Amino acid sequence: MFGLFGKKKAQSPEEQLNSCQAKRDWPGLSRAYYDLGVASMEEGNLEKAVLWLHRADTIYSAMDNVYEKLGEAITDDCSDRIGTLEDSALIYNDFPELVNVKADGLSEIQVRIWGLLSLARLVKLCDRLSAAPGCEALGKLGWAVDVVFKTFQEPPTEEEFESLKGLCSQLYDLGDSPAFWGMGNQIDVPGGAPFQVFDLNGMMGVHLETEAYLDSHLQMILAKCQGQEPPKPETGILNCTLLPDYYVRTDKGSLEDVPQIKAEMARTQSDHDFLCSEITWEQIAERLKKYKELDILQ
Repeated sequence: MFGLFGKKKAQSPEEQLNSCQAKRDWPGLSRAYYDLGVASMEEGNLEKAVLWLHRADTIYSAMDNVYEKLGEAITDDCSDRIGTLEDSALIYNDFPELVNVKADGLSEIQVRIWGLLSLARLVKLCDRLSAAPGCEALGKLGWAVDVVFKTFQEPPTEEEFESLKGLCSQLYDLGDSPAFWGMGNQIDVPGGAPFQVFDLNGMMGVHLETEAYLDSHLQMILAKCQGQEPPKPETGILNCTLLPDYYVRTDKGSLEDVPQIKAEMARTQSDHDFLCSEITWEQIAERLKKYKELDILQ
């Protein structure tokens, strides 16, 4: 009778991921992403390695029991590999460096407005993603863009300030939630593969960079009210609009050749040039309105 039914067929990486999600096996899910990252790195597919290893890191960093279950041998190796990849010539690394150089040549208020223009381009996508259970905070980005823009010209109300502060907390907490990384939440994309909420994880994470941008803005408001020097503006949100994880995960080829990536890089440069010209608040408002209606995936 031995071997009557043969050996159990090994699961593919995709099947393993789906199985772990269905069983809510978070240590298994993090390990599956880690294994994919290691394999991609050994194959020389560094973009995929960045994608998968960062996903593994996000999950085990979110839950202590997942971190402990994986063990330091895996988590330390994952961290070391991520550090090695940060020295590679990839859009994941090169684009933020380019943006930071350009930001150094702008005034602080120009950098803050540049960040707001980037955030506005994520509104429509995040609004759709907010329909997923546990991701409701993403639907508040449009409101946040409007309030932040207003506060460049006049102080916020106490309610607006506290609501922005609350949104910061919600966005920060989102990164620790299985709703972000474990449930497989996604939306349909006309003419393309579904977009996963977890695809926001690239470039340090849309949710975290949005939180950092908004928190920095609130700190600026407080500093000005108290006659103190405001903190330097955050520039991370400027990189998030590329959404590289989505295009790497769905095998769209080299990121440099993806039309949506090229379009976003052009918009980022266009915003920089726009801010370096003589502009009015009305022109900025018009640009923000256009961006909030943009389908960034098309």
